[in-house]
Amino acid sequence: MELPSRGEIGITEECAKDSAEMRLIMTKDTLILGIESSCDETAAAVVRNGREVLSNIISSQIELHKLYGGVVPEIASRKHIEKINQVIEEALNTANVTLQDVDAIGVTYGPGLVGALLVGVAEAKAISFATGKPLVGVHHIEGHVSANYIEHKDLEPPFLCLIVSGGHTHIVLVKEYGKYEIIGYTHDDAAGEAFDKVARAIGLGYPGGPKIDKLAREGRKDAITFPRAHIEDAPYDFSFSGLKSAVLNYINSCEMKKEEVNRADVAASFQEAVVDVLVTRTVLAAKDHGMKKVAIAGGVAANSSLREAMQKACEKNGLSLYYPSPIYCTDNAVMIASAAYYEYLKGFRSGLDLNAVPNLKIGQR
Repeated sequence: MELPSRGEIGITEECAKDSAEMRLIMTKDTLILGIESSCDETAAAVVRNGREVLSNIISSQIELHKLYGGVVPEIASRKHIEKINQVIEEALNTANVTLQDVDAIGVTYGPGLVGALLVGVAEAKAISFATGKPLVGVHHIEGHVSANYIEHKDLEPPFLCLIVSGGHTHIVLVKEYGKYEIIGYTHDDAAGEAFDKVARAIGLGYPGGPKIDKLAREGRKDAITFPRAHIEDAPYDFSFSGLKSAVLNYINSCEMKKEEVNRADVAASFQEAVVDVLVTRTVLAAKDHGMKKVAIAGGVAANSSLREAMQKACEKNGLSLYYPSPIYCTDNAVMIASAAYYEYLKGFRSGLDLNAVPNLKIGQR
């Protein structure tokens, strides 16, 4: 796994040359059509001025992939091809607008499954070419950060954000719209990945995160002491592979001794270990960097235990906490349209040579 580098990362962009045009963009309503197809949701949305949702259409493939215990890339790509036109048409109809009313097309081009990404990118490029509307490529994880802007109209940079999903676990400073500094990251498994693997080990199946969250409510979070990894000289970094292995070893030990495994206790204790590390390092990073606003983003941000623990910790330390509704934590096109809006205002435009980048780094353009 290639680790991201710390330090300031921003965007390399073509800024609008005409300042008069820029002022015009900022004084009129701007409609962005967002398109998302990075994994197993085909989604389209229309968002006004980066924060007002006019439509949010999602075609989920979760039930399909449950049969296989996880996302099958080839099946995901084929399903995106089937659904992409339908969700875009429904998004436009729900918003009561046409493609001619839209100011720009925002689309996820990475990171994600390359075949899945290509479906959305090809669709967005085709619409851009046919209508003459600007194309704005969006980083999927930066989209997750932008999901916080939808329901928190007062949230503006700078703030600190914990990004926690199936593929990423980062702590970033959001310095400006589209400008980030990574100050912490996982050295191995992402938190969401650990949730999925542990869920599979205790027989819960896919998707693991919501199922562990639900089962954990029936168990005792202090029933089993699982490890919390500490990275030397990296106080904001994470490691979840040791925790995952500890859970697997515990289950194997019980089976060898012919002892019954209390799945609820395992789920609750594992979740507590993950949440404890996420919360303590996020709050420490916020205090060390003088940040009074903390946000969480990504699929794991929907976890009820994480939300509750983070809220308590932020209140205790005088921090304001922001997080999206669960519908905006998982993959959606609203967040992509919101992120695209701020890139559009800056004058950033993607060419028709835009391609899928499955391992795209945060801030990379």
